[in-house]
Amino acid sequence: MPSAETSISTHNSWFNKYQAYLGEFVYGGIDGAVTTFAVVCGAVGAGLDNTVIIILGFANLLADGFAMSVGAYLSSKSVKDNYYKHRAMQLIEIENAPEMAREQIEIIYKNKGFEGAILQEVVDKIITDKEQWVDVLMKDKLMMTEETKSPFTMGLVTYISFILIGLIPLLIYVWDYFSAFTGNLFLWTSILTSIAFIVIGFLKTYVTETSKLKGILETLILGALAATVSYFVGDVLEGIILGG
Repeated sequence: MPSAETSISTHNSWFNKYQAYLGEFVYGGIDGAVTTFAVVCGAVGAGLDNTVIIILGFANLLADGFAMSVGAYLSSKSVKDNYYKHRAMQLIEIENAPEMAREQIEIIYKNKGFEGAILQEVVDKIITDKEQWVDVLMKDKLMMTEETKSPFTMGLVTYISFILIGLIPLLIYVWDYFSAFTGNLFLWTSILTSIAFIVIGFLKTYVTETSKLKGILETLILGALAATVSYFVGDVLEGIILGG
């Protein structure tokens, strides 16, 4: 039977592994909540039936979430592919023009303040290992660092977050569809979505390393602006189309 220390260590290891994807979870959640709530507000502003709100909401939730996750995957994969392409080019340069590649290392460390015998010693030490050699060239010459996160996991986390948080503005309408809800649907949807914005805004502060209050207010204001615009656009279009 595993000890308590082993269980805690396993939990911490799992948390540290996926903590790197907190940014994808946060921004996927923000986008999911904002866009889905905007759809609900636009539909309410246009006076659409609750069934239509559910249909539009889920269509947006699944399609936009998938599009955003694919975008996150392709963006990360492009960065990785670009890094490895330039890394391969630097390796070719090391193999075919080692003196020029050595001189580049010397220039890099000279700019860092090394000189004389110490400079030559550092350079000689670095070029004894090709992997270390190319690492220095990638970082200090091309200013490129390797993306360690998995593109697939980034896309998956983005999609899951988009669905989970983006579903919140639709919960009350789904509840009302299966079992009549006696309260004000839009009011309760607004309350639940605001709570979602507060939670996701709080998590965002761990990514942006800003104050908790600032992160929460920024997310709430963003959601409120999107909702307001969508509501009045829906209201105006409903007046133009049906009024005309």
